[in-house]
Amino acid sequence: MGVFSFFSKQNKQKKEDLNQSLRKTKKSLFSKIARAFVGKSTVDDEVLDNLEEVLISSDVGVDTTLKIIDRIEKRVTKEKIVGAEELNNFLRSEIAELLVENENKENSFLSDSNSPYVIMVVGVNGVGKTTTIGKLANLFKNADKKVVLGAADTFRAAAVDQLIIWSERVGVPIVQQGMGADPSSVAFDTLSSAKAQNADVVLIDTAGRLHNKVNLMSELTKIKRVMNKVIPDAPHEILLVLDGSTGQNAFEQAKQFSQATEINALAVTKLDGTAKGGVVIGISDQMQIPVKYIGVGEGIDDIQLFDKVNFVDSLFGE
Repeated sequence: MGVFSFFSKQNKQKKEDLNQSLRKTKKSLFSKIARAFVGKSTVDDEVLDNLEEVLISSDVGVDTTLKIIDRIEKRVTKEKIVGAEELNNFLRSEIAELLVENENKENSFLSDSNSPYVIMVVGVNGVGKTTTIGKLANLFKNADKKVVLGAADTFRAAAVDQLIIWSERVGVPIVQQGMGADPSSVAFDTLSSAKAQNADVVLIDTAGRLHNKVNLMSELTKIKRVMNKVIPDAPHEILLVLDGSTGQNAFEQAKQFSQATEINALAVTKLDGTAKGGVVIGISDQMQIPVKYIGVGEGIDDIQLFDKVNFVDSLFGE
């Protein structure tokens, strides 16, 4: 079974996990929509203005919200929406359509042509970057893939120690040189080791700082250049991890990191503890970078491929 076929199967089994993860977002969204209709029996300009405020306050983002409102306004005029239930249904279909429109922008997933498949993981400290690496390592391993971790976040001693703990927990090898080591040297050794072991997947952790984008860009460029010497075209994926509970701050981080390096995949974590899950919609629409993984809990298995249909179903109900 291919690794992403395995992920898809896991997602079907874990639909309830996604429902539970988005419970706070769903409750907040629908209570706000209900308030937008107070004293109204039909959809008018005031209701649409209220809905616009609802989406923005749900961290969907201004640009994506305006796009959604424009589409709904046209449907109100054309199809004569009269009540809250119809508006909810149209809102659901417009968000689903918006997400589907971005599908052709998605990068290809792990394939047999890239062995090992190298994923460089970036993100600021505290977003769940190292935890996400550990969870992904577990998923890949459960899909019968041989995984190697690289501890190239040598800026923080805790980052190296945390990744070592995850490697032991999951039962996969790790290459590390400790705090203060040259990240590029760690990346070089990791890829060399992965090739020697005939590994399928390599996950490289990197420093989580963004206060100086020039230094960050220089460091990440150097790491990529060194990787290329071992495995041409590596890294095949640069995965940015974002904390969904920070709402629009996550969107700002995505924009800044995309300016610092060539991000081609996103992971949004901590959706289970927040009412700000709407940020996934805005990020997916505005960044033109696919949201590839979502974190739906604290457990080792609580990570899923981002399934747009399942996400909208869970947000609005089956």
